Amino acid sequence: METLWDVALLGAPFTTLTYTLPEGFPHSLWQPGLRVWVPVGRALRPGVLLRPASSSLDPDKLKPLFWPLERAPLLSRDYLEMIEEMAKRVVQDSGAILAAALPAGLRSAKGALVAAGNKRERLSLDALRRLSETERKRWAELWSEGQAEWVLHDSEHRDSLQCFVKQDPPWQVRPQAKRQIAVLDYLWDKGSVNRGRLRHELGNWAGPVLDTLCDKALVEVAAPEECEPDSCSVASGLEDLVLSAEQSRALEGLRHAATQHQAALVHGVTGSGKTVVYAHLAREWLAGGRSVLLLVPEVALARQTLAAVRHFLPGERVYLYHGYQSPKQREKVFTELAGRDEPCVVVGTRSALFLPLRDTGLVVLDEEHAESFKQDERLVYQAKELAFFRVRQSQGFLVLGSATPDLKTFSAAREERLPKVTLQERVGASQLPEIDLVDLREEPPVAGPFAASVHQRLQEVLERGEQAIIMHNRRGYAPLVYCTGCGEVARCPDCEVGLTYHKRRQRLVCHYCGQHKEFPFVCPKCRASQFVPIGEGTELIEEYLSTSLPAGVRVDRLDRDSTRRQGRLEEILAAFSRGESQVLVGTQMLSKGHHFPGVTLAVVVDGDLGLNLPDYRAAERTFQMLVQVAGRAGRGDKPGHVLIQTRDPEHYCWEFVRRGDYEGFFEREAALRQRLSYPPYTKLALVRFSLPTEWEQGAETIREVGRFLRQAGKAAGLRVLGPAPAPLGQLRGRLRYHCLLKGESWQEMRTVYQQVRHRFFRVRQLRIQLDLDPVHMM
Repeated sequence: METLWDVALLGAPFTTLTYTLPEGFPHSLWQPGLRVWVPVGRALRPGVLLRPASSSLDPDKLKPLFWPLERAPLLSRDYLEMIEEMAKRVVQDSGAILAAALPAGLRSAKGALVAAGNKRERLSLDALRRLSETERKRWAELWSEGQAEWVLHDSEHRDSLQCFVKQDPPWQVRPQAKRQIAVLDYLWDKGSVNRGRLRHELGNWAGPVLDTLCDKALVEVAAPEECEPDSCSVASGLEDLVLSAEQSRALEGLRHAATQHQAALVHGVTGSGKTVVYAHLAREWLAGGRSVLLLVPEVALARQTLAAVRHFLPGERVYLYHGYQSPKQREKVFTELAGRDEPCVVVGTRSALFLPLRDTGLVVLDEEHAESFKQDERLVYQAKELAFFRVRQSQGFLVLGSATPDLKTFSAAREERLPKVTLQERVGASQLPEIDLVDLREEPPVAGPFAASVHQRLQEVLERGEQAIIMHNRRGYAPLVYCTGCGEVARCPDCEVGLTYHKRRQRLVCHYCGQHKEFPFVCPKCRASQFVPIGEGTELIEEYLSTSLPAGVRVDRLDRDSTRRQGRLEEILAAFSRGESQVLVGTQMLSKGHHFPGVTLAVVVDGDLGLNLPDYRAAERTFQMLVQVAGRAGRGDKPGHVLIQTRDPEHYCWEFVRRGDYEGFFEREAALRQRLSYPPYTKLALVRFSLPTEWEQGAETIREVGRFLRQAGKAAGLRVLGPAPAPLGQLRGRLRYHCLLKGESWQEMRTVYQQVRHRFFRVRQLRIQLDLDPVHMM
């Protein structure tokens, strides 16, 4: 019988430690996947039992586990296998992976031990620890008999109620009411936050201020389940569930691929009905008793897809899961699925891959090319890799779908390592839109940010009662503010990037660290107050169109700022879907799979944005975004038109965008990548280093790291480039450096990274992070 167990800690340092079993509990209780409290130093930390430990260890030198958090393991053995496999891939401890995977309440386990039938008899963790040995054994007996349980702080507790802003800025608050403004700013930046966290981070004064704001109807406090809608009424394109001949062939191709392979690509033009094919395939897997996971890149699409799936699969249990839900909502879904054996459907974003589905049959990644399927902060992982591991583990099937697949995905299909089905026609009467370039060198903007011909075409579309979308991938009112007194640009002191002006909030905001300051303000260099906004963001474009278009034309905006308020995203999409607003201005959020049959014109304000960034994926990313946003036009019975404003019409990307020629773009871009030794023709890893800006030994340390890394890389047969200052050289008060590793073996890259980390782990000022197959190079 096992008496020693390895436990993954769910908090820093996230390491795995070994413990003996405590007295008073049945041995059958202790199983892999059980959450427990364990002693670490003088504190108690939550952890997860991983496996029985080596019996060669001396039990007398080990501490016993302190207390179980549940009677049956929350996590299955397959789930732990996935966590440990991922830990190996990203070179992190299992505890760090689990801490990222579990909802906040399940990983922190804050709560109390409560006696059944007598909720007044409860013990906090500290009180439990202070009990005498006799009393603790009594509670252990109650636990073993099912007469006590560990209860997380419930949503009825006042501090667990969620707080969120009810009105968009500007807010009717006196300028002198600094604390009210501070609470509103905090909630606007963070979204829905529980009352306890608000008081903890701002101070106890935030409680009375919150009550004042509630009285003014600027803020609302509610139970977590009341805070956020889980669906929306926007058209999804699933209204017609009858398959066309081409869709039927695609479905049959996927059925055949599933019998011989573990993954397949659906390459279908925008509007070709890929979602309908996914829905039919999902119904078949559910009928076979297997669960289905449908992943999309945006929360808005997740809610839209949820409504469509519930319509198409009435009677099936369908869950929604994404990172913007309240912690309580995520805990509820996680625990329900951990104990559920019947098949179900989960719709979500990338974090839904960490849900403990018992039998994952079908996994769909729609818009598989989207950058948001890769997380590159804290825990770095690629959703496609994790999804493939899950279906391989469960003998399921992975479907990757896109009109503009990732070049690596399409390359695998070209080489017949990945089956591919194709949808080349739009469903119904809709046709792919005509795409034209507008050369801003010959026709400079005269109507706000628009060329005269573009603004005229927009007015003509609106006069016909049709709709238009305007895409500009830069939020805020103006990306820079410039001091006319001394020529300085207002910058974030911690990130050394220009502050973005947000007019409605009257704030300058850093889009990297979130710092903000009031506007107008005094220039720190010349002490003048003569700042002028430079450039345009979506907020300015919305303002311009609202005043320049005919009276009665409603203009809405869809970006991260306009959708911060609870339910606002659904309001914007629903109003546009119903035709109540005629123009929708937004960032790349507009390009992600939305179905608006009334849109006949799509305008890209600045097609060059991002095209020349120091990133080998820059052209691919631009091509994908513009083809996707073009795909929003002409999805109804009227033809669509797309106008892309550019100052570089000779760039090779444009001819392929105009023709919607993915394969032509692939051929050109793949040849360039092959010549320069970039993926998919080599493996690429990015090692990120950061250090405090004021650290005097920083430059010498980076040089030493570089020498060691080049030596280790050469020994492993890798090509090492750098370290060099990152394109964004300073963020959050830390200097940043990048080093590229090129080679043929992921394992060699992991080994070199481990060597560097081991060599410099005592240098506390230095942070090192590995990103295999990076999506962002900034």
